[in-house]
Amino acid sequence: MTDVFDHPWLGGLFADAEMAALWSPDAQLAGMRAFEAAFSRALGRAGLAGTAQAEAAAQAIEAMDFDMADLRAGSGNDGVVVPRLVAQMKAAAGDAAGAVHKGATSQDVIDTATAMAMRDSLSLIDNRLATLTRALQALDARFGDAPLMGRTRMQAATEITVRDRIAPWLLPLADHRARITDARPRIARLQLGGASGDRKALGGKAAQVAQDLAAALSLKNPPRAWHAMRDGVAEFAGLLSLVSGTLGKMGQDIALMAQQGIAEIALSGGGASSAMPHKQNPVLAELLVTLARFNAVQLSGLHQALIHEQERSGATWALEWMILPQMAQATGRALEVAITLTAQINRIGTPE
Repeated sequence: MTDVFDHPWLGGLFADAEMAALWSPDAQLAGMRAFEAAFSRALGRAGLAGTAQAEAAAQAIEAMDFDMADLRAGSGNDGVVVPRLVAQMKAAAGDAAGAVHKGATSQDVIDTATAMAMRDSLSLIDNRLATLTRALQALDARFGDAPLMGRTRMQAATEITVRDRIAPWLLPLADHRARITDARPRIARLQLGGASGDRKALGGKAAQVAQDLAAALSLKNPPRAWHAMRDGVAEFAGLLSLVSGTLGKMGQDIALMAQQGIAEIALSGGGASSAMPHKQNPVLAELLVTLARFNAVQLSGLHQALIHEQERSGATWALEWMILPQMAQATGRALEVAITLTAQINRIGTPE
């Protein structure tokens, strides 16, 4: 079985095309291309390469096509794609090759592309959180005053209102949006350190090059490289798990409310059973629970990637490549599902 997000039929349940596009090979390649072109121009402006040479290199990088078979072979041999990527860029730049990748390292390129993907993912998530907030507020306005049996430990407790049930679905969304705003400068950061993370190869022009590059890529410029400080990546993953966890709670509540014999909610749509045609399964509610639990498990893997040895790790760094794109897609899909599911609620409250 292949990845469920790209699977030919399971993708119908799990796929989120918009989020997947932000983490696709094309997007990763575009991010690395953008880094190298902007870096060449920054070298020229800092006097570390001729201005005309730097511009010629940047334009060649922006216009070139990549030999994907060579990049694949290079990754298998070198552990990273960048050595072959840079070799192709230098070949394309010709006489301007001296202004390509001079003073940067592979991790600078890959991490910066990842930071751009995280930045764009945060924007997508924030926009969907805003849409879901409005949808839940509308649901509250329609049904909020209706009575509902409060349940503790899944047993009947005291009568509440629908508004009380919706509140734990709705209120955390504002907190998540505030967390995104607060965390964005720690997540959407330029990576530039060179061989050992000290920017030594750029000499006295390091600060200028970094500021120029960060501005060109719309990223925060940190005071030094974060090669072995992965807290920003882990914070991004934590935000993903928090968002999907809130939506998982919503999905769990809806699935329980939809049980036959309780019928505290009426949904349009739903899933069919191959053996029991009388059933209407709360598929989207269940999917929210699945995606939340998936992200909760993956988060532990990302926290393993916090442990880098010395100035750089290859082993734990590669964990991020395996885990982050899936967590982002799970969160994007969960938000998409929650918005759809909210629109499918036709009634909520104690049945008459």
